[in-house]
Amino acid sequence: MAGRQTTARRARATETVAAAQAAQAAEAAAGTEAAAGTAEHLAGREVVIAPGGCTGWHFHRVPLIALVKSGTLTRILHDNSEVVHRPGTSFVEPPGIEHLHLGRNLGTVPVVLYVTCTLAEGEAFSIPADAPPGAAPCDCPVFLP
Repeated sequence: MAGRQTTARRARATETVAAAQAAQAAEAAAGTEAAAGTAEHLAGREVVIAPGGCTGWHFHRVPLIALVKSGTLTRILHDNSEVVHRPGTSFVEPPGIEHLHLGRNLGTVPVVLYVTCTLAEGEAFSIPADAPPGAAPCDCPVFLP
């Protein structure tokens, strides 16, 4: 899914009408390029983690917004802290290897997440990584979206 909304610009007193029209044409061309998939686009994904499963240690190149549809997700962060997300809650995953984390389903029902981010065409949704120093390696069945 890709899209861009352009806003018509009003010429400033110091701008000519031709300059304002040229700026609008450039914005429209950029919108066409984004729609063609040469720029980043909005990507959505449903992620399901079975009971007892986990994502494995990973990070993201872009920020993600996640909504927990069902189940309870336990996130273990790079500093070994844990954050629990119940159905109906949402969270943001910051980008970068310094935000290494894994998601675990310690419950008895599948965890279903709806995740949204901007990705370039063909870019990986997540990047697998080794456990950070001092953290336990992942010992559960790994599912990495």
